[in-house]
Amino acid sequence: MRRRHHPARDESGTIRPLPAIKAFLLCLLLGGTAVGYVAQKNKIYELGAQITLREECLRQLQKENKARASHLGRLQMPQVIAMRVRELNLGLQPPQPGQVVWLPEPETPSPTNGAPPLQMVQQ
Repeated sequence: MRRRHHPARDESGTIRPLPAIKAFLLCLLLGGTAVGYVAQKNKIYELGAQITLREECLRQLQKENKARASHLGRLQMPQVIAMRVRELNLGLQPPQPGQVVWLPEPETPSPTNGAPPLQMVQQ
């Protein structure tokens, strides 16, 4: 009876380690790739959740900012300021006509040497 040939053994019957090592490395490579893939998918999911959370926070902050800007606009109205001055009894009153200094509007500057202004030359 003839002995069947086993691919992991040579003619003398000793076991060759190379095919087993190749199979082990191939399984290690595939397993490592699968684990890396799952880890990356989890990271993408976590980053997506963070983006969603931060976008919601941004919307809330923008809403608060808009409300505060509106409130500031109301506080800066002259009527509200006058009412607030009366409430706090600050003793402020409009200035007397002699306390106001009116400044004339400045004239457009004229060239110092009397020459006409330079004009751009198109090429």
